[in-house]
Amino acid sequence: MAQPTYSFPDYWGEADLEDLPDDGHRYEIVDGSLLMTPPPSQGHQRIGGNLFMALRLAVPDGWRVLYEIGVRVPGGNFIPDIAALRPGAAPNVEWSESDDVALVVEIASKSTRVTDRTLKAAKYAEAGIPSCWRVDADGTVTIHTEPVDDEYTQAAVVRPGERVLIEQPFPVELVPADLVD
Repeated sequence: MAQPTYSFPDYWGEADLEDLPDDGHRYEIVDGSLLMTPPPSQGHQRIGGNLFMALRLAVPDGWRVLYEIGVRVPGGNFIPDIAALRPGAAPNVEWSESDDVALVVEIASKSTRVTDRTLKAAKYAEAGIPSCWRVDADGTVTIHTEPVDDEYTQAAVVRPGERVLIEQPFPVELVPADLVD
């Protein structure tokens, strides 16, 4: 049986994403290269759902907390697991501008761990997104805030068994053990 022939661009752009299949994979672009990640595991979804609910319960009026939205960053298009949009952010757009985003959350998995810690964090910082959280499989949350010279400073690591009140981008009590339940 003949295999289908695909024609890939030499440099990927946002418009090229429209031609990709809606197959459950996450397609993102960074500096003209295509990143593809498989659908998230049940553990990933459990952590994401629990954190999403905690953020939704704490979100002030006018803010929006959304799951897997498109965000434009310098040189690319990313889809964080969770994002908090500032009041007045454009509604119902396919790709939110980074100026509208106050928080991005990446839930690490085997296939994304290195990219989340390095490339994505660097691009979110370059975009000026004030808060970037990474959640590991055990519920540990690494919180980066206030990028300086396109880099985040590590503000805190919160582990299961601990709890902390996070003030940015809005007050929310974070209990890592509750994320993995």
